[in-house]
Parts: sequence; C-alpha cells; structure tokens
Amino acid sequence: MSIILDQVTYIYSEGTPLEIRALNNISLQIPDGQFIGIIGHTGSGKSTLMQHLNGLMKASSGHIYFNGEDIYDRDYNLKKLRASVGLVFQYPEHQLFEADVFSDVCFGPKNLGLDKKEVELRAYDALRKVGLEDEYFYQSPFELSGGQKRRVAIAGVLAMKPEVLILDEPTAGLDPKGRDEILDQIKQLQLKNGPTILLVSHSMEDVAEYVDRMIVMNKGGILYDDVPREVFRHYRELEEVGLSAPQVTYIMHELRNRGLDVDVSAITIREAAAEILGSKARRGKI
Repeated sequence: MSIILDQVTYIYSEGTPLEIRALNNISLQIPDGQFIGIIGHTGSGKSTLMQHLNGLMKASSGHIYFNGEDIYDRDYNLKKLRASVGLVFQYPEHQLFEADVFSDVCFGPKNLGLDKKEVELRAYDALRKVGLEDEYFYQSPFELSGGQKRRVAIAGVLAMKPEVLILDEPTAGLDPKGRDEILDQIKQLQLKNGPTILLVSHSMEDVAEYVDRMIVMNKGGILYDDVPREVFRHYRELEEVGLSAPQVTYIMHELRNRGLDVDVSAITIREAAAEILGSKARRGKI
C-alpha cells in the first residue's frame, strides 16, 4: 500500500476566531499504480489534502503512512518523501526558475545527489516522456507557451522518478488540443508501470475519460469514492454540492426521457456514441 491516511484533520488558524476545519477526519487508502481523480468545489479541501501527502502541510490530528512508515515520526526523512511524492502546482511558473528548460528539469535529480550523467539522462528522458521537442531544451522556460511550461514542470518532477505524481489542475487555461495531449501522455505514463497519479481537476469530462477511481470532496470530507461511472450516477447529488456530471450524462438522460432506449451510465463521448448506435440497431434503424 503506497499511502494511507488515518483520521486526518487539518484546521486553519486553530484556536482563533478565524478557525476553519479544512479536512475533517479523512481516512483513505491510495494503492500503487492507480490513476485517481480528485474533484470538489473551491474550498472543499482537495488542494489542502494534496499538500499533506508530501509533507508540505502537517495534519492537526491523525496519521499519514507512506509505504508503511508514519511520516510524522520524529526521525522520518521528509526530503526522501518529497522525492517520492512529486507535486506539480496549478501554475507552472511557480516551479520554473532556471535559465533554460534542460537546467530546470535537472534541478530535482541534482538535489538527490546523483552524478552529472545520471541527472542529465533523467532530465532528457523526462522531457521526452512529456513530449517536449529537443529544440526547446535550451530555451528559457519563460519564453514557452502555457502548455509547454506545464510539460516542463511535469518533467521536472518526473526526473526525480517519484512513486506518486500529484497534478493540481495541470490543464487549466489550455486549449482542447493541448489539454488532450498532456492528459494522453500522463495516462500513458501510468499505463507503462509508471507512478500512482492523483489528478485534481474541475473538468468532469477529463476525469470521466482518464481516471480509474474518483474521490469527491465536500466540506473537508469525502462524499464519494468509487469508479467514475458509479460516482456520476449521483449527478443530482453532485449538483447539490456545486458540481456536475459530464455533459454526456445529461444528454443520455435526455435521450432516455425522449423515449430512446439507451444506457444512461455512459460517461464518455465514445461510450455515448456506441450506445446510441446500438439503440438504433436494436430498433432496426441501421
């Protein structure tokens, strides 16, 4: 088991009139190799939760175990944890600071104490994995497009070969083509025996298309934890907490309401198209 959270609570400004309970008694297991989507409205606690997983924030109460070790033990090596649990923030500019792209991606593995050859091999491999062409390696990262900056930021974390990769809104502000390219590459990484991936996203379409498991947060707690198809069956309940289902879900329900015999559990465009064609075939229309 990669990560276990045991009754984790976090309170901002504890003991003051401004006290806010951001996480409320969270218990959660994150096994190796899963691609997990974390969703929730603003203020639900999802970003706070992610920053607990690599020790950037410390719980007010409860315990977090990484590969069987309590990260709150007095002698636990937090530097080792942060090399194993990589976090890519929503805004890549926060993680880019070197003169050129290649040097930026080298920074993480260099700080692991690796020799120059291994550092450069890791950087090159990471940049190739995120699909950045060689011609950009020695450009300033600040001269790149938004999508290219995201790739560099992700590569900088991948170069450390983390066991867990946390991505906080990695496609925010990108056009549909750029969004699909980045998420396709992330999915391929996970499928090739890559890291456990936690994707924080506001896009229900992205979550439906890519993740294996979906955790819905609300008011600092976990509202749902299941495969996307089962979570989106509760689309009315999601609406009540400021969320929604993929547009496909609403389309399929509308088609059912209009008399078309379709399975309303379809959550991606491919599934919906197959179901609509199947329904027409059953009715002898094609």
